[in-house]
Amino acid sequence: MTTRVLVVDDHPVVRQGVALMLGGHDGIVVAGTAATADEAVAAVESQAPDVVLMDLSMPGRGGASATAEIASRWPEVAVVVLTSFSDADRIVDALDAGAAGYLLKDSEPDEIVSAVRAAARGEAPLHPKAARVALDRRSAPAQADGLTERERDVLLLVVRGLTNGQIARRLGISERTVKGHLTNVFARLGVSDRTSAALWAQQHLVAPT
Repeated sequence: MTTRVLVVDDHPVVRQGVALMLGGHDGIVVAGTAATADEAVAAVESQAPDVVLMDLSMPGRGGASATAEIASRWPEVAVVVLTSFSDADRIVDALDAGAAGYLLKDSEPDEIVSAVRAAARGEAPLHPKAARVALDRRSAPAQADGLTERERDVLLLVVRGLTNGQIARRLGISERTVKGHLTNVFARLGVSDRTSAALWAQQHLVAPT
């Protein structure tokens, strides 16, 4: 499986450096780069990446705004924030905008590569501080109310042990759409994998019989 990645950062050295680093790994192709939020949205439309590495602070509108637009228009595309900001407000804003993951720029290269691959699988790679903030700021009842009806359907089928392909066939949607729904679910619940999401659902949702 090849993962197409779009790298978004207004600093050329960072943008080119991350793109070069990612391009050296098997199974990862850099679909393009962008220096602004508007360029990022246009590149998603034209290049169809699987994962977007998104900076937050850029000229014009910021990365959170671009993340929200991408999440709305292309829910199958996973946006992973890559930023130097670790304050709680920025983290929550990014996750609320629809980011699938949140990393800091002092992460090791291998951590970034692993996060890209995890996001492509529909997981939610979160820096430990981002994970703590997500859990602290998002109570379980609020998360239950925040899930869409289709996200609940997908999550309940995960509880029953169905694969993405089986879920897609059961609901009459594509596997990429299932992956997009799971990315949103993971971000909302502050978890990073199917097992954790299923455990949460068993506690807070009633699975269908």
